[in-house]
Amino acid sequence: MIHDILIWPDPRLREVSQPVTAFDADLKKLADDMFETMYAAKGVGLAAPQIGILKRVVVIDTTSQDQDLTPQVLVNPVITLKEGSQIFKEGCLSVPDEAENVERAVKVAVRAFDLSGKEFTLETDGTLLAVALQHELEHLDGGLFVDHLSSLKRGLIKRRMVRLKEAKRREANSANKE
Repeated sequence: MIHDILIWPDPRLREVSQPVTAFDADLKKLADDMFETMYAAKGVGLAAPQIGILKRVVVIDTTSQDQDLTPQVLVNPVITLKEGSQIFKEGCLSVPDEAENVERAVKVAVRAFDLSGKEFTLETDGTLLAVALQHELEHLDGGLFVDHLSSLKRGLIKRRMVRLKEAKRREANSANKE
C-alpha cells in the first residue's frame, strides 16, 4: 500500500520515533509498504516517520548507483561509527523538488536488526549508501537535511513547502467537490 509522505514543516516529522519491539507480520507489512511508497515517489530511502508512523524503521535502495548492493531494511538502527567528511547534494521525499549540499561523514557503520530480529552491522565508505544511512536515520530523531542549511536557505525552502502543501490542499478540496 502506498502511503502519503508527510511534507515538511509537518510537526510529526520533528517527533522522535519509538523502538520496534515486535518482529512480526505487521512489521513486514510496514517495510513492504515503505518500499512501495519509496519506489512510487522515486526515492532511494524512506523512514517510517515520513509516512506518519513513529517507529524506528528505515528502508534504503541505492542499487541504482551500486549494483553490488541489495535493498536494505533497518530496524532500530544506530550509527556506531562516523569518519571523515564529504559534501553531497541531498534531497528528501518530505521536502520535494529541493536539493542542497550537506556535509556528512564519508565512512559510516550502523548496527540494526532485520525483519526477523537478527542483529547485523552495515559499513560503507564514500557511497550514496553512506549518505542515505545518515539522512534516513536522522529522520528517526526528528531531523531533516534542511537542519544542516543556513537559516536563510531553510526559511526559503520552508516557504516553498508551505505553498506546496497549500496548493495540494486546494487541489484535494477541488477534487472532493467534483
